[in-house]
Amino acid sequence: MQKFQDYLVEDKNTHLEHLEDEIINNGTKGAKTAIEFLKSIKKMLQGKKGSTVSVKWDGAPAVFCGINPENGKFFVATKSLFNKTPKINYTNSDISSNHGGALADKLKECLKHLPSLGIKGIIQGDLLFTSGDKKTATIDGTKSIVFTPNTITYAVPVVKTGFFGSSLYDNINKAKVGIIFHTSYSGNKIASLKASFGASVSSLKKNKNVFFDDANYKQTGVAFDDSEEKAFDNIIRMAEGSAYKAGAFIDMLKKDKGPLSLGIQLKTFFNTYIRQGTSITNTSKLVNNFEVYFRQRIKKEIDSKKTSAAKQKYEEILEVGMKILRPNKEGLYFAIATYITFQSAKAVLLNKLNQIQSIGSFLRTKNGYKVTNPEGYVAIKGSGAVKLVDRLEFSQANFNMAKDWVKG
Repeated sequence: MQKFQDYLVEDKNTHLEHLEDEIINNGTKGAKTAIEFLKSIKKMLQGKKGSTVSVKWDGAPAVFCGINPENGKFFVATKSLFNKTPKINYTNSDISSNHGGALADKLKECLKHLPSLGIKGIIQGDLLFTSGDKKTATIDGTKSIVFTPNTITYAVPVVKTGFFGSSLYDNINKAKVGIIFHTSYSGNKIASLKASFGASVSSLKKNKNVFFDDANYKQTGVAFDDSEEKAFDNIIRMAEGSAYKAGAFIDMLKKDKGPLSLGIQLKTFFNTYIRQGTSITNTSKLVNNFEVYFRQRIKKEIDSKKTSAAKQKYEEILEVGMKILRPNKEGLYFAIATYITFQSAKAVLLNKLNQIQSIGSFLRTKNGYKVTNPEGYVAIKGSGAVKLVDRLEFSQANFNMAKDWVKG
C-alpha cells in the first residue's frame, strides 16, 4: 500500500493549491492526499502528531531577501527574482531600475532595514507594512493601529496583548517594516533554488525597526467534543466514498491538459460562484450547469476566430471535452460531491483554527470595517502543502477588491 508521504512527493505542485482542488489537479491520488491532510490537521488541533499549519497572512508584495550564494551580497526582490532575467536588488539604484511606484518605495525600505536581521540564507515573507502604511483608527470601539497590505485590514489595539508578546502594539508602532516569513530557500545558484515550506526566525536578530515573525500556527489542543469529532469523521467517510466513485472520471480530468481542458474549466466554473458569493451546493444542478458552461465557453472561442483552421482547433477541444463528459455524468456528479464534501470538512477545521487570532482582521466596506477571519492557513506535511481558505469570505473579497498599490 502506498504511504501518505509517497502521495505528497508525487502530487507536489509548483505553487500552493486549495485543498479541494486536489481532486481536479491530481485525480484519485489528489483525493487521497486531501483526505489525509484533513485527518492530519484534525490530529494537530487535538495536540497529537499531525500536519504543521501556518497562517496565511494577507501581505503584499511577496519579498525575497537574504544573501545571494553566487556573490555573497544581501539583496531584496519580488517574485521577479525567478524571471528568465532575474531582477535582484542590491542597491536603491537597482530598485529604481527594476521597479516603479509604491512597490519601489516599499522595497527600498526593506533594503534599508532587513539587513539588520542577520539573515544567513534566503527567505521569503509577506510584507505587512512599511512606514507610511500604518494609521490609527477606532475599530469595534477600540483605538488601534491598522494597516491594509492587500485585502485584509489588520488591527492591533493599543492594549498590550497577543501571542507575539506583551508589547505587540509597541513593537508594531515603532517598526518601519513589518513582515511575516514563511518559506526558506537553499542552493548555490538563484536559478536552481529549492523552496522549503516554513522559515525559522529564532536565529534572526531583533531590531526595533523591523517587526517580524514566522507564520506558524502557535495554538494546539483545540478541543473537539464527542459530537463534533463524530460529525467530522462522518464527513471524511462521505468524502472517501464519493472520491472512490469519482475515481475514473477525475483521473481522466488529470490527463486532459491545456488552458481550456475540462479540469481547468471546472476550477474556473467553481470560481464564478465564488466571485458572486454563491455557495457551491446542489450537486445535480451543478452537473447540468457545468456542461452548459463548458459548451458556451468553448463556443465563445470558436465564434471569436476568423479562420476555419482556428475554429477547427477549438471545435476539436470541445469534442474532446464532450467525449469525456457525455458518458461520465455520474463520475462528474461524484467529483462535484467530493469537492463539496471537502469544503464541508475544511469549514470544520477553519472554524477551529479561527478561534485563536493574534492580530484582529477586518475587511473595509462602504460602511466601515467588517470583522473577518484570517486569509486562511497552509497545511504542511513532509514536502507537500495545501491551502485552507474560506473562499466565500476571503477569495471573493480578493477577487473583487481593488488594490491600493501597483504590483510589479
